[in-house]
Amino acid sequence: MKNSFTIRFALFLVLALSVLLVSVAPSAAAQGCAMCYQNASASGPQGAQALRHGILILMLPTLSLFIGIFALIYHRRNVAR
Repeated sequence: MKNSFTIRFALFLVLALSVLLVSVAPSAAAQGCAMCYQNASASGPQGAQALRHGILILMLPTLSLFIGIFALIYHRRNVAR
């Protein structure tokens, strides 16, 4: 039973991350203010690449906490109060 839970949870996690990345990626380019856009475009291709990496790196802890909290809620959904 524990093994099937682990497999289902892993599949759910992969599916959720895939949906998140596919749904957010196109609209992420439209975010930001004019000053940020000007600074990013003036920094050249290396600066733009560094900004993209920075955004992805900053997203990892946030997603980890979000997924961890929901995994804990899901795991404890049948615990008696």
